Amino acid sequence: MPDIINLLPDSVANQIAAGEVVQRPASAVKELIENAIDAGADKIQLILKDAGKSLIQVIDNGCGMSLTDARMCFERHATSKIRKAEDLFAIRTMGFRGEAMASIAAIAHVELKTRRHEDELGTCIIIEGSEVISQQPCSVPTGTSISVKNLFYNTPARRNFLKSNPVEMRHIVDEFQRVALANPGIFFTMHHDGQEVYHLPATALKQRIIHLFGSNYNQRLVPVEEDTSIIKLRGFVGKPEFARKTRGEQFFFVNNRYIRDAYLNHAVLTAFEELLPDESFPLYVLFIDIDPSKIDINVHPTKTEIKYQDEKSIYAIIRSAVKRALGKYNITPTLDFDQENSIGHLITPKPIEEIVQPTISFNPNFNPFAGEKTSEREIPFLRDTGSHKKTPIPQNWDTLYEISKREHTIQHDLHSEKTVSVEEQEVSKPGERQLFQLHNRYILSPIKSGFMLINQQAAHERILYERFLQQLENHSGTSQQSLFPQSVTLNGGDFELLKELLPEIRALGFDVREFGPNTVVVEGIPADLGNVAEHTLLEHLLEGFKNNLSILKLDKRDNLARSLARNAAAKIGVKLSSEEMNLLIDQLFACQMPNIALNGKPIISTFTMAELAERFEK
Repeated sequence: MPDIINLLPDSVANQIAAGEVVQRPASAVKELIENAIDAGADKIQLILKDAGKSLIQVIDNGCGMSLTDARMCFERHATSKIRKAEDLFAIRTMGFRGEAMASIAAIAHVELKTRRHEDELGTCIIIEGSEVISQQPCSVPTGTSISVKNLFYNTPARRNFLKSNPVEMRHIVDEFQRVALANPGIFFTMHHDGQEVYHLPATALKQRIIHLFGSNYNQRLVPVEEDTSIIKLRGFVGKPEFARKTRGEQFFFVNNRYIRDAYLNHAVLTAFEELLPDESFPLYVLFIDIDPSKIDINVHPTKTEIKYQDEKSIYAIIRSAVKRALGKYNITPTLDFDQENSIGHLITPKPIEEIVQPTISFNPNFNPFAGEKTSEREIPFLRDTGSHKKTPIPQNWDTLYEISKREHTIQHDLHSEKTVSVEEQEVSKPGERQLFQLHNRYILSPIKSGFMLINQQAAHERILYERFLQQLENHSGTSQQSLFPQSVTLNGGDFELLKELLPEIRALGFDVREFGPNTVVVEGIPADLGNVAEHTLLEHLLEGFKNNLSILKLDKRDNLARSLARNAAAKIGVKLSSEEMNLLIDQLFACQMPNIALNGKPIISTFTMAELAERFEK
């Protein structure tokens, strides 16, 4: 039998390595910027075209390379960072494996221009698919400029797997933010398709956070600092009231290297115990400085995972430091009876001579709310708008209680034996209904065989969801113009996401246009939403979209309609008038699926007289 094991050519080996090192344009951006940082640059420019698919160019003013080094840097496992195995446990640089440049050159057209301070002429090398096309001297500024063109040109299958430009741009922005946060003392600029996206001067960490995420973050940051014999910890955490429903603003850096670590993330979250709303995640940017000999960073090709010698001690230090910082800046709840408005101050009687009898006259028959529709005053979202006229509520709405066999089967599976088919119920006409609200949470409606409970928030979410979905399909959303247009500044990732969703957001009734880097102007919002703060509405809409995307994997339109409905719906605790409850029920049973909430749970639950009698007979 002949031998079957062959040695792979270097070009094939480089392409295999590229599959791990360069997964998308953002991976190449990360590797090139980290090389510029290792070269000692204090000014780095990133230039992109087509979200990095056509061009990624990184220009730095670092130490540059000699003629030999410029050629050697494209060889596999050629690096200036380490020389022997023991050096792996003394690494302070970003790169050390020597695979990035070889992997990038294997799947792209690369042009390298570099010059050292002491050299009069620099070097220009052009490589296509690991093959050197030309190498010649050239006149260039001190430092290095690397252009990566037509990424994955010779691996079309990998190129076809790339996402749309806005999606790939979001990944690039994420990588850029991480590197920029880790190095606030370096001047960074980022240009995409001829427009400047970021202009970050060298500054302190807090100012770098504000430049990246917006000026409104200035009031959200709480400093954290701890110096121990094991680690040095510094950075900032966000105040609990600004926590978000989705992850994305959590940054851990170990020796200035961005890492992902669920264990250390848990340490921060436990420090926020009883301070955060349910399923919320706080902002934090924390730097750990530790002896390199006590960690192992050679764990994963992306170098975002680290092994520690004393993981439990680091966990305890981070938890206690964050908790102390929150307490020091009065973030944790306290009781202070010495304040001016304490109970003792409030009950101190005033002297009798200071009491003056009021002489105000009033009309006992005056009613300031006369002639005003309660349903529009209490809940502006709960009204029959023009966008809803395409699905009018029929006069005999009570027949819509007869849910189809298919929907009844779903309801029966979700609600087990307690759910009774609504086919058997007889409900009074709208003018004759007797509706009650329980704890500002449920609507109770008597029916022939017992009574029915409706979850008011879930019902309103269902109504708005189907309305918004119809508007997205028909592009029929109506806009309510703002008297004073508001400018909204978002972080880079959210801004790129908003640009991707802009056609659908406009179809819902938003009047939004771009206004400078990471900023939009909101000139109108959907008429269904009444008076809502534009900044809060956009932030919550994007947060809900990202949360649904990570959990439910929904298509774009369904996701947007679901996110906006959940943010715009009347929440638990809102008191409803009789008119509002009637209108809510009318609109609910005009929906296609009135009995299933957006989370898959039932909206309606029925209880029979037989069930009630059985409870009292026990």
